[in-house]
Amino acid sequence: MSEFHPQTAIVLAVFFIVYLGMILGGLPRLHLDRTGVALLGAIAIVGFEVMTPEQAAQSIHLPTILLLFSFMVISAQMRLGGFYDAVTRRIAALPLGSMGLMGVIIAVSALLSAVFSNDIVCLAMAPVLAEVCLRRRVDPIPFLLGLACASNIGSAATLIGNPQNMLIGEVLRLPFAAYLWQALPPVAAGLLALWALLAWPLRRPAALLQASPAQLQALQTEATPLDRWQTAKGLIVALALVAIFLFTDWPRDVAALVGAGLLLLSQRFHSSKVMGLIDWELLILFMGLFVVNHALELTGLTQQTVAWLATQGIDLSQPLALFIATLGLSNLVSNVPAVMLLLPAAEGAHAGATLALVSTMAGNLLIVGSIANIIVVDAARRCGIEIDWRRHARTGVPVTVLTLAITAMWVARL
Repeated sequence: MSEFHPQTAIVLAVFFIVYLGMILGGLPRLHLDRTGVALLGAIAIVGFEVMTPEQAAQSIHLPTILLLFSFMVISAQMRLGGFYDAVTRRIAALPLGSMGLMGVIIAVSALLSAVFSNDIVCLAMAPVLAEVCLRRRVDPIPFLLGLACASNIGSAATLIGNPQNMLIGEVLRLPFAAYLWQALPPVAAGLLALWALLAWPLRRPAALLQASPAQLQALQTEATPLDRWQTAKGLIVALALVAIFLFTDWPRDVAALVGAGLLLLSQRFHSSKVMGLIDWELLILFMGLFVVNHALELTGLTQQTVAWLATQGIDLSQPLALFIATLGLSNLVSNVPAVMLLLPAAEGAHAGATLALVSTMAGNLLIVGSIANIIVVDAARRCGIEIDWRRHARTGVPVTVLTLAITAMWVARL
């Protein structure tokens, strides 16, 4: 639609309201979060007959949704099997000093996030980590921040590590192995930089922390017992999928869906338990944004805006411009909506790696920059540990600056 239709005004209004909700985390005076805003935006697009219900359904990128859903099932299997709980407690029991413990937490959470998704890893590990730190009488905040930052950085290593990477990989059809080799160097360097920043203040023994009565009461949570067989099933499926992604051309969404189906065939876990751990809100957020963004594309305004920016010297097909745009939008509207906005302009061999690495690394800047950060802060609060935005920023800002500097130098070589 090159001319200005009344429907164009409707699409613009819906788009503006939806992305205002992405920025604010909801809409003022309404009990709506980002998912609710995205869903209502999609309903408005259909309700105002900008698209038919069939066209709206076709605008949803089904391979991304299926891949995301499948790995949620695999992660649910691991949680129900007590895997994350057992790993966290095993780490905490290691005879290590604070610097060594920080290094192990960073390495393990980054590795797990690269396969099982950063949000799931933080959701499962953060409460246990907070508990074991308080029981060891050490300040849990540096270790919780290390978990959040390492999970974000580690998730950038693969095309299944976080939702935005899944989206980028599926839409741009990026080869799994090629992206892995592109992303590993900046991710590894970023993790080393994170350890250096967090471990240096821990080099001197600190006074033992005395947990408050409220914190001790919050720790009375039942541990999930380790089910070795169910955990082994989940690990076998996950590792088999990684091998399939690396060495075959089998579509990732189909392979992951088959793997999820195999795990649902269980005599131990009822399917309702697994389905209860699926992040349906995230899936709905994706689908709503797909509809709203596609409606904007149909107006032609997206292409016109990209062309106008190019005439102003901001060519999003160039690495530097895409890097800056991804960094800015990721901290304005969060990384998933930012990636959805920028994907239509992503061109060139560097585009996929730039979008994936920058949108993920930028998530460490502020608490609201990543769902993983919010999960860790909420888990800490339930244990009586307050991590406000200032405390997070004292770690998040330098980590983000360092990791993005490393990423910028690496992207410039691509």
